[in-house]
Amino acid sequence: MPYTPILATLGFVLSPDGQQVLLIHRNARPNDPAFGKYNGLGGKLEPTEDVAAGMRREIREEAGLEALQLILRGTLSWPGFGKNGEDWFGFIFVIPQWSGIPLQANHEGRLEWVPLEKVFRLELPMWPGDRHFLPLVFDADPRPFHGVMPYAGGQPVGWSFSR
Repeated sequence: MPYTPILATLGFVLSPDGQQVLLIHRNARPNDPAFGKYNGLGGKLEPTEDVAAGMRREIREEAGLEALQLILRGTLSWPGFGKNGEDWFGFIFVIPQWSGIPLQANHEGRLEWVPLEKVFRLELPMWPGDRHFLPLVFDADPRPFHGVMPYAGGQPVGWSFSR
């Protein structure tokens, strides 16, 4: 059976000094599967756009910013991740250069600048699997990672990656 995941982007906008990351605190819709969690910005790709265009669109829509530089840090396959067990495949970016003034909130919740150290220490409510791949997003290794994180019942049941 062919693998036909939902294609998505996930981006982490860095502060000008590189010490903070802009995250969405998903607290606007109680029926949101990510309600209460912090996450990067992004979403599903449109059929007519490439991955970079999709990431730029999501940053514009969710944060009001124009992404001037995108760095692909990796790809991640999440079999079974969706609300109804759908498979997802994400392209993970860091956005170190951007223009504009970030929105304070959007339809999903509040945007917050969070110190990277707080993210690394897992001090925020996030998806359970984030602790596995977030260190790879922000490490100094220039090679992109390519991971697989199967989910079952809303929890990761495995993790592997290569570079």
